[in-house]
Amino acid sequence: MHPGDGCFRLHQRLVPVPTSQRTISRASSAAASLARRGISPTVATARLYRIAGLHWWWMPARTGQTNDLFRAAAAKDPSLVPLAERMRPRSVDEIVGQQHILGPNTLLREAIETDQVPSLIFWGPPGSGKTTLARVIAAATRAELVALSAVDSGIKDIREAIAQAERRLSEHRRRTLLFIDEIHRFNKAQQDALLPHVERGTVTLIGATTENPSFEVNSALLSRCRVFALRALEESDLRVVLERALTDKDRGLKGAFAARPEFLEHVARHSSGDARRALSALEVAAARARAERRDVLEAHDAEEALQQKTLLYDKSGDAHYDTISAFIKSLRGSDPDAAAYYLVRMLESGEEPRFLLRRMVIFAAEDIGNAIPGR
Repeated sequence: MHPGDGCFRLHQRLVPVPTSQRTISRASSAAASLARRGISPTVATARLYRIAGLHWWWMPARTGQTNDLFRAAAAKDPSLVPLAERMRPRSVDEIVGQQHILGPNTLLREAIETDQVPSLIFWGPPGSGKTTLARVIAAATRAELVALSAVDSGIKDIREAIAQAERRLSEHRRRTLLFIDEIHRFNKAQQDALLPHVERGTVTLIGATTENPSFEVNSALLSRCRVFALRALEESDLRVVLERALTDKDRGLKGAFAARPEFLEHVARHSSGDARRALSALEVAAARARAERRDVLEAHDAEEALQQKTLLYDKSGDAHYDTISAFIKSLRGSDPDAAAYYLVRMLESGEEPRFLLRRMVIFAAEDIGNAIPGR
């Protein structure tokens, strides 16, 4: 095997694969072409290996891992990267919303500016900027960002990341930000594996979760972290995000489209405070308009791109209890409009009707019955 040669793991053996600039160029061009045509990653990867002179049984064991050839193609052609990913803010000043934790003189902003960021847990709904904020902190503090997802990572991955962080700190005097997405999916043993390293400062932990960390994160780990709650973006914030994506010359749509106020209003209103959902809808609407050779985005483009508004709800989490509580309080306060709204919201989100009927019977017995005992 010569330096610069690629290799693949075959039955626990490394198989050398001579590579050349011409092969890499052909494979990268093919990757871009296949991605535009919507070819599935598995089929596309097999074709790319044939271009490189390999057979399908020489493919790596972890086929779910993104292939370097696809990453190289995406780097050459940014249009292959989703608009929501391209438009991620790169600095604190670019972040829209979350002024309650990132405004002037707030604890988190001062910690970022002074490079004194402690271990953090970001708790908020999807699309509120948890991952983006972790990347911005890493860039602002000159720390190395190591990202894991609790969905497909385990203690082995944690130990590898910790070992790398220890080497980085001892050899280069550079700190490591360990970002764990969906940290609530780690079990107790996996969360406990982080404790000594967070306490010693080997890594600065940044966890992201959509679930209440008081219930889903170990109390010992919570005591070593500061919890910041991110809020769903306001409609005015989403309009700013959409307008920025429309006009951005480097990462956005480069001013190729103009959007009617009705389009922006519809997308902002029906995105449930989710910036990713709003930008994805804009990207779909722009592709539809481009196919029809139009440069103005209308309200009907927003309706087609969004289809149906997705309500933020869960079966047994905070949204479930908050909504049923609001429903009962609306009944108790004799507000029929609010009561009807929360009732329909729960039914549209898939709530069990029998659960709602039981709560209404309980309300009738406890509130109305006790208020008027003679009836």
